[in-house]
Amino acid sequence: MSELESSSLSRRQFVGRAAAAGVAISLAGSVEALYTAQPALGTSGPKIGYGPLIEDPDGMLDLPHGFSYKILSREGTVRPDGLQTPSRFDGMGAFADRDGGARLVRNHECSPTAAIKVVAPAERTYDPAGAGGTSTLVVNRHNAATQEFVSLGGTAINCSGGITPWRTWLTCEETELKAGESGYTKDHGFIFEVDPYDDRRNVNPTPLKPMGRFQHEAVAIDPSTGIVYETEDAFVAPLGGFYRFLPNRPRGGWGSLRAGGELQAMHIPDLPDLSVVQEAGTLFHGVQWVKVPDPLATTESVRAQDYAKPITGGYKLEGCWWGTRDRCVYFVSSFARTELGPKVNHDGQVWRYDPRKQTLRLEVIFTRPSPGSDDPEFDAPDNITMSPYGGLMMCEDGLGEQHILGTTEDGQVFKFARNRVNNGTPEDPEYGELAGAGFSADGRTMFFNVYNPGITYAITGPWRRRR
Repeated sequence: MSELESSSLSRRQFVGRAAAAGVAISLAGSVEALYTAQPALGTSGPKIGYGPLIEDPDGMLDLPHGFSYKILSREGTVRPDGLQTPSRFDGMGAFADRDGGARLVRNHECSPTAAIKVVAPAERTYDPAGAGGTSTLVVNRHNAATQEFVSLGGTAINCSGGITPWRTWLTCEETELKAGESGYTKDHGFIFEVDPYDDRRNVNPTPLKPMGRFQHEAVAIDPSTGIVYETEDAFVAPLGGFYRFLPNRPRGGWGSLRAGGELQAMHIPDLPDLSVVQEAGTLFHGVQWVKVPDPLATTESVRAQDYAKPITGGYKLEGCWWGTRDRCVYFVSSFARTELGPKVNHDGQVWRYDPRKQTLRLEVIFTRPSPGSDDPEFDAPDNITMSPYGGLMMCEDGLGEQHILGTTEDGQVFKFARNRVNNGTPEDPEYGELAGAGFSADGRTMFFNVYNPGITYAITGPWRRRR
């Protein structure tokens, strides 16, 4: 997603070395679960969604009329324990709390160079040399943060993750660094489970090793089978894989993923590179899965191993979410550039895998019509979530302004929020990416983060008013 050690590359880091490109969006003619009705060709405009964005007089966050925000947390704030809130806010899970409020488990994508590293008690620290981890925020029904504390420390570059059916957070390390590299005392590149309710369970953090050691981004779980789908945010060849983990104890609750299972990589015959697919609605049948020879990547990265069949890869596979309406999993390729390995350029893809039909369909494609055009309006989708009111919400990590994007029932794309915090200069503005979007259990509030400077927002308003 964003700034990593040497193990990954963000969109913004790349464009420092490559020219900006224009973007157009097309959507599939039949997006069965993203929308509650049949969509048309994707376009954008002020008369769809929730209407035009209203400029925030405080210069923080532009929203449509009727919506408002509350700031729940900022990096650098001194907590009651005397420590500062860590920086680099990234993926996040929202969980219902007993009083009608919420509990948020937020990733901190911190490497040793982070401005404010994660500091956790020794009993909740995996590797003393690790600077990443998670914070847990307790939010009451009035969207006021009443408590904030570090729930996991000593990990590395916690990017995104996913919510389990038993209401825990799986936080993902986006690195392949081993013990002895960059000062680490333990291997990294794992998934960890964090309990948002009972912090005693977060003592002695245990990596879920059978789920693989690679540049994890996000996960999504099929609640009916317990199968875990995983994305890999790799930016150089060989391309990152899309994986599934078949647990020995499916749907077993807290700690059940430690019981092991089999990690498999996706294989689509004659399709080694997802970037070559440039038409929304393209459908592939007969998706296959092949066993990962060495999930711990003892001598070779998982994506570079010798498979029984060649795996199908993608460039910067990032956000991942389970669709409860159609029982399919959605995942994102943030962008692709031929200079770095993919066959074709694009500025974002959203894919849908149907486990029952064993099909993979390209739902959304952000393309480059003219290399010399102006800065694109929409590009580089990253974290994604489903809106309880229908449609998909996407966090941008792209060029220029950064938005939360939404979709209407007929497939049109609209801006829902715009980050106004300028980290650059008036002449050369730069805006932090948005991440971690998710809704409260009652659907009244959407929570999300700004990566830099770290800010966690709660958004409320007339959600049912969407046009």
